[in-house]
Amino acid sequence: MKKLIIVLFIISSIYLICNRNDIVIPKDAIRFRIIANSNSLNDQNLKKTIKNDLINNVFPNIKTKEDIKNNLSYIDKRLKEYNVKYNINYGMNYFPEKEYKGIKYPKGNYESLVITLNEGMGDNFWCVMYPPLCLIDDNNTNNVEYKVLAKEIIDNYKK
Repeated sequence: MKKLIIVLFIISSIYLICNRNDIVIPKDAIRFRIIANSNSLNDQNLKKTIKNDLINNVFPNIKTKEDIKNNLSYIDKRLKEYNVKYNINYGMNYFPEKEYKGIKYPKGNYESLVITLNEGMGDNFWCVMYPPLCLIDDNNTNNVEYKVLAKEIIDNYKK
């Protein structure tokens, strides 16, 4: 009986540790958000194209908060290539409560880069730009992979 209790305790502990949803975005993180004009297929595809462009071609060059400020003109230049009306806002911006992969992120004003396409009435994409946690979610990741990668990045950032 004693062995059974110990085994159940160990299994319960492992389950609780593996299923924790307490990944916290660092206080000095900078978020990124891109808001589509509408939820039409064309507007959502444009948002996704621009997001992928920035994540693949601009964000890898961002290693510090200062790099973000230094790359705003480059981001502006890239957005002009899409021939779409847009607004870039870097500073304190409001984010509604978000839930991603089972993790809730509270609403509030956060230091962030927000790009609004045209009227900005469509669904948006958001991620943490610094430290680099922008993950492209093409439905190829599962909860465990995301949580482990995010926790690893945050732990390395804290060092």
